[in-house]
Amino acid sequence: MSTTRASKATHPLLLKYLGELAANPLRTKAITTGTLCFLQEVLGSTLAGVPVKRPAKNAPSVVHALAALNIDSKALKMAIYGFLVSAPMGHYLTGTLQKAFAGKTGTGAKIGQILAHSLLVSPITSAVFLASMAVINGAKTIDEVVKTVKAGFVSVLRVSWVVSPVTLAIAQKFIPLDLWVPFFNCVQFVLGTFFNVQVKQQLRIAAIKKAAQDKAIQDKAARDKAAQDKAEQEKKDDDKQQ
Repeated sequence: MSTTRASKATHPLLLKYLGELAANPLRTKAITTGTLCFLQEVLGSTLAGVPVKRPAKNAPSVVHALAALNIDSKALKMAIYGFLVSAPMGHYLTGTLQKAFAGKTGTGAKIGQILAHSLLVSPITSAVFLASMAVINGAKTIDEVVKTVKAGFVSVLRVSWVVSPVTLAIAQKFIPLDLWVPFFNCVQFVLGTFFNVQVKQQLRIAAIKKAAQDKAIQDKAARDKAAQDKAEQEKKDDDKQQ
């Protein structure tokens, strides 16, 4: 794996971030992941053209201000997820994996690290991610959480098995070891935002289709009711004439 260090030409802000990462790794990762998860949700809604639910008129002004920026409770929950769940989990799982392969630079070690990440780390992170998303999206019982995990586990794991080996291989070959965290954060943010936009667009299209279908059903019911009323009125008029 790559053992080179960031060069002195690295941007001062990045150097400062790397210093914080070295001094306070878990705290720095938690703040970073929480912020990126928050931005990922806000950008996903904005790029997908999905407005957040409008707050009540008597809601505090700060709530209206946040809604105007496409920030809702889900974005805040995503930030909490990133800060309290995703970052600590990634810190300890990835840290354990890196320690297990520390100092090993051969091809076998690189392949072993990729396999270990795919077979051990990815299933855990995929299951925790789906369980967390179920809770964030309103799951109230353990059964609802379990159903969500079972329904999406294979799909999420399949994507992870495609993306993770590629990004890890790139990191091993080209990225200095102390830049791995920013590199993986950027990859996860870009891919997460992309998939978030795709999902939200699909949900928006489905909602539009459902609204159109509901309107068509209502219009047909109204036409049928009008035709029935007209027929009944004509019958009454005929009865009167007789």
